[in-house]
Amino acid sequence: NLVILDRIDNPAAIAELKAINPKVTVSFYPYDVTTPLSEATKLLKTIFAQLKTVDVLINGAGILDDHQIQRTIAVNFTGLVNTTTAILDFWDKRKGGPGGVICNIGSVTGFNAIYQVPVYCASKAAVVSFTQSIA
Repeated sequence: NLVILDRIDNPAAIAELKAINPKVTVSFYPYDVTTPLSEATKLLKTIFAQLKTVDVLINGAGILDDHQIQRTIAVNFTGLVNTTTAILDFWDKRKGGPGGVICNIGSVTGFNAIYQVPVYCASKAAVVSFTQSIA
């Protein structure tokens, strides 16, 4: 199963993904990554109740707007951490879970900062560090 969580519903993209491999169940759920961890967990309970398993989570939400400091950090880092933390409880093999694959989308600026957008760079560096820590 491939579950896409996003604020924007894009049926054409979902159909395209389904066409690539009809054996894979592709589902869309409306989701704002800036919601608290409890909301992410609640949504995942619904998803797992319906699908039983989810194989891949792609954390790809991101914005580049250093004028919105809190929002940039909330979308680029905190949301990724909350979504990842929430799904790990369902996947934890120590608790009988099936495991899964997480793909955290970062940026080269997470490794090599640029002076024009320091908040964005810092949020992407946090993604790199978090991902390495849980790998």
